[in-house]
Amino acid sequence: MQIQVNSSNQIEGSARLNEWVRSTLESGLERYAEDITRVEVHLSDDNGAKPGPHDKRCQLEARPKGHPPIAVSDTASTLEHAVDGATTKLNHALEHFYGKLRSKRVATPELSDPDE
Repeated sequence: MQIQVNSSNQIEGSARLNEWVRSTLESGLERYAEDITRVEVHLSDDNGAKPGPHDKRCQLEARPKGHPPIAVSDTASTLEHAVDGATTKLNHALEHFYGKLRSKRVATPELSDPDE
């Protein structure tokens, strides 16, 4: 699973921030590591230099192998909370997505001879 971290002009990107985001996502999405080709992370500050509650945003876009991307976002007062919240949301979205795929496979009836 490749993780690409992008930040807006209002967020001071650093190697430390990128590494923390990567480790957070790797541990939070560990069970899907083989099923996802890439996760794109977009960090932004909605209010810029002005302070305000819930103005830090983390958008995540996961690309499951052979399927369309799944995107989630979360806003919080700090980047750490926004990343944690978005990771939790993405984990739930992937759980739902793969659960639906599994149930479709189980629900597909076997072809049988109608004369039997």
